[in-house]
Amino acid sequence: MRTFQVVAALSLALTLAVEAQQAPAQGRGRGGGQPVQPIQMVKPGLYVVPGGGSNSIVRVTNDGVILVDTKLPGDANYDGLMAQIKTVTNQPVKFVVVTHHHADHTGNNGRFIEAGAQVIGHEQLAANLKTYQFSPLPAPPNVTYTTNHTVRLGGAEVRVLHLGRSHTGGDSVVYYPDLKVVLTSDAVTVGGQGPLIDYAGGGSALEWKAVLDAMLKLDFDTAIPGAGNVLTRADVQDFRTRFNTVIDRATDLVRKGVAKDQLLAQLETDDIGWAPRIPQIDAFYEELSKAAAPR
Repeated sequence: MRTFQVVAALSLALTLAVEAQQAPAQGRGRGGGQPVQPIQMVKPGLYVVPGGGSNSIVRVTNDGVILVDTKLPGDANYDGLMAQIKTVTNQPVKFVVVTHHHADHTGNNGRFIEAGAQVIGHEQLAANLKTYQFSPLPAPPNVTYTTNHTVRLGGAEVRVLHLGRSHTGGDSVVYYPDLKVVLTSDAVTVGGQGPLIDYAGGGSALEWKAVLDAMLKLDFDTAIPGAGNVLTRADVQDFRTRFNTVIDRATDLVRKGVAKDQLLAQLETDDIGWAPRIPQIDAFYEELSKAAAPR
């Protein structure tokens, strides 16, 4: 299994350069190849709509809907998402949060902006979109924030938090304090889908560890990843343990002098269940080299 995963990671680096720029359009392992799926209740007033590229999360209030992530671009995904929302409420979407710049999360931003919604994203997300090689290019958010942003609507409070660099440099974690639910976006992956460190988009393996620590300081019992099934707090804790183990092993290999072109091949992940996806091995090796240097 590990050999297959390493080969896949190397193939990704050679053929796509950055999954963040190409693979979301293809829906590689993220539900992009399947249509929008039926809406599912997570807790009263909170729903997830899988498929179409990534999970979209719907917070229903008496004054409108707060939506997170807008799926891959296209009429089928937009219309499918709106149809699912209308099965649980007739209220309009007033706020949209996008959790990072990849098109499986931002693809229909423009449609919601045209409809009058506030589309909220981290300032680095907006900067990343300026150099993002994707067609059609997602529209940037019309509201940006630096550290945190709170949306209040119909008695609901939604906290949008930038806990640091992880999957990209513009990641947002979304927290519903009254429901004890956190949306992790792609800072937590499920199943055999290893985490992608998008250095071109400002991601960081080492800061990712701190992001998971900060996330677990929030009071939550339920987590919704960027794609895949709803998780428990214990699932997030387990992911953090596995992620930290893999990055610590990679750092130790760098410290021992393992060459860059041998790093992934020698990285043991059989007991982890996935291998990290590293499209930019040069950046990964450089970051770990700094951590491995004598102090």
